[in-house]
Amino acid sequence: MNSITTKTYTVHFNTKAYLELNAYIDTHNFSKIFILVDSNTHEHCLSKFMSKLNTSTIIEVIEIDAGEQFKTIETCVGVWNALSELGADRKSLLLNLGGGVVTDLGGFVACTFKRGIKYINIPTSLLAMVDASVGGKTGVDLGTLKNQVGVISSGDMVIIDTSYLDTLPQNQMKSGLAEMLKHGLIKDKNYFDKLTDLSQLTLEDLDVLIHESVVIKKDIVTSDPLEQGERKHLNFGHTLGHAIESYFLSHPEKEELLHGEAIAIGMVLECFISSELLGFPKQDFEYITATINNIYKHVEISTSDYDAIIDLLKYDKKNEHGNINFVLLTEIGRPKIDCLVDNDLIVRGFEFYAKSLK
Repeated sequence: MNSITTKTYTVHFNTKAYLELNAYIDTHNFSKIFILVDSNTHEHCLSKFMSKLNTSTIIEVIEIDAGEQFKTIETCVGVWNALSELGADRKSLLLNLGGGVVTDLGGFVACTFKRGIKYINIPTSLLAMVDASVGGKTGVDLGTLKNQVGVISSGDMVIIDTSYLDTLPQNQMKSGLAEMLKHGLIKDKNYFDKLTDLSQLTLEDLDVLIHESVVIKKDIVTSDPLEQGERKHLNFGHTLGHAIESYFLSHPEKEELLHGEAIAIGMVLECFISSELLGFPKQDFEYITATINNIYKHVEISTSDYDAIIDLLKYDKKNEHGNINFVLLTEIGRPKIDCLVDNDLIVRGFEFYAKSLK
C-alpha cells in the first residue's frame, strides 16, 4: 500500500513504515527515545516493535494502565514525571505504541512536555489506525466526559502495521469497524457496503479497507484541520454516541461500552433523527439499522436512562452558544452540520432503537 501524505505528516504502512521510521530516527540525532505503552501493548506488541527499530539511541519504556478510565490528566502527570525522571529533554522523541488512549494521551503529553517534543503514533488497534491516530487531535477525558482537554497537533508521522491486529479481540475489531462504517456513511455508500459482511473479507481485503478509511479521514481533515466546517462530518454518530459512552462509563450498574459500540448505537439513533428531520431515505435507514444491529451486541438503554444521557449532550465539543449541534444525513454521503434536535425526537430515537432489537 502507498503511503498517505498530508500537509504536515505522512502515514506509512507495514514493511515500508519501519524503513521510514528508522531513516527518520537516523537523521534527527535524538538524545533519547521514549516508548509509551499500556499494559496490553507492553505484553503483546512491544517486543515485536523493538525488533523493528535499528538505532543506538538510548530507549526507555513508560507504561500506563490500559483502558478509557485512565485517559486522564492524572495519567499525564505520571508520564510527565516519568519523562523528567528519565532525563527527557527537548531533543527527545516519544513513540506512542497502542490504541486510541495511548495515541491521544501520548500526543497530548508530547505537545505539552517542555512546550513540545517530537512524537510519532504507532496505532495497534483498528480504532486507532482508522481514527485516533489520524487528524492531529490529542487530549484526555475530564472525569467520564470525553475529550474535554487537548490540542490539535499532528506527530511527525504515523506507522500503521496491520499485523498488530492479530492480537486484537473481536470486540475491539468491531469497535474500530464502527468508525470505518461511519466513514462510509458520511462519504461513500460503496465503501459502507464493502464492510457489511466481514466473514467474506480476507486479511488483504482488510488492509485495503483500512487504507481507504485513512484516505477518507485524511482528505476531510486536510480540507478543514481546525473543524470549522467539513471536519464536523466526522462527528456523525458521536453526539449521542459519546453521551452514551460517558453514561455507561460512569454508571455503577452498567457494563462499560467500547467507543465503537457506543458510536454504533449513536449512528442508529442519528439515522433515525435524520429520517424524521431531514427526510433521510427510509430504505437506507432500515438497511443501516439492520447492518449495525447484526454486527454489534444489543445494549439495553432503559427509559430511566434517557434524561441522564440527554443531559450529557451539553458537554459535546460541537456545541456553540448553548446549542447542541448534531451532524445528520440527508442521504448516504451527504452530511449536514449544525442541526438542532428537540429532546422529544431524541427520546423517540431511543424508543426506536429498543424496538429494533426485538
